[in-house]
Amino acid sequence: LGLTHYLFHRSTTMIEPNCYLQDLFTSAAARGKGVGRALINGVYEQAKRAGSSRVYWQTHETNRTARLLYDKVAEHLGFIVYRKQV
Repeated sequence: LGLTHYLFHRSTTMIEPNCYLQDLFTSAAARGKGVGRALINGVYEQAKRAGSSRVYWQTHETNRTARLLYDKVAEHLGFIVYRKQV
């Protein structure tokens, strides 16, 4: 029905590890049925077990469908991501 990829990493601002939710995918047939929320909650639980107090991820501003869920399960802090291929 879906999958997540997440990883833990250190930060210069926190002692405990941060959890980065790198990928979240649900099949088209499963969307809107709680699968995405369940997957995110599963990552939250794994982060707690690992001693992490923060889970974060990125999405494109045009990803309206996903953002409807994300706005319910997390807080958008307004950060903008810059990137350059080198």
